[in-house]
Amino acid sequence: MANKNDLEGLQIPEHIAIILDGNGRWAKKRMMPRNYGHVQGSKNVERICRAAYNMGVKYLTVYAFSTENWSRPEDEVETIMKLLNNYLKDCIKLTTKNNMKVRVIGNISRLDESMQKRIRELEEISASNTGLNLQVALNYGSRDEILRAMKRMMVDYDKKAISLDEIDETLFSEYLDTKDIPDPDLLIRTSGEQRLSNYLLWQMAYTEFYFTNVLWPDFSEKDLEDAVRYYNSKERRFGGLTNG
Repeated sequence: MANKNDLEGLQIPEHIAIILDGNGRWAKKRMMPRNYGHVQGSKNVERICRAAYNMGVKYLTVYAFSTENWSRPEDEVETIMKLLNNYLKDCIKLTTKNNMKVRVIGNISRLDESMQKRIRELEEISASNTGLNLQVALNYGSRDEILRAMKRMMVDYDKKAISLDEIDETLFSEYLDTKDIPDPDLLIRTSGEQRLSNYLLWQMAYTEFYFTNVLWPDFSEKDLEDAVRYYNSKERRFGGLTNG
């Protein structure tokens, strides 16, 4: 099991974001339907949450369903929605058991009312928990998030709640879904793809990227450790100069 002792002397990222990619290919390799891969992938989320918390990660954000995923085959979307609904239901119990705080980021208005209700219940129940902060990106797209943030800011501007001179990066961040959540230190994308896919574009301006060929259902605690070791091999300058 991943823990702080295994990574002694290394800096643990405060916030890790993950693109959970490769569920369908994982199933295809086993001559199983794509939906079977999504089932196994959803089970892996809890394992990696536990491993991340044990090694000292404070925030974990997972890309569960994007605004673009609606274009997938109808039966696959329906299966994913059922899985997400069941996961949210199970998560209510898991948050208490694991002292985990869960927040959903994304535009949930397109989801059915029962799922929206479950999300609100989950966030309310887990709000005072002090363990891992888990953010689930659900019907999330970064461009959509930025547009929604800008519209809310324009409303406040029209109401004279904010002035033009007040608008800066810090204020704009307060209108994003990730308000009060630190920017990711490390992004992990599984399955060998090397793109952001409209994920946390504003927040990942200085995030380190780690791409692995491992498909998400196979992504293990050891793979998470490897990503953290890679993160430690990088010198984070945030636009500044090296020491050399």
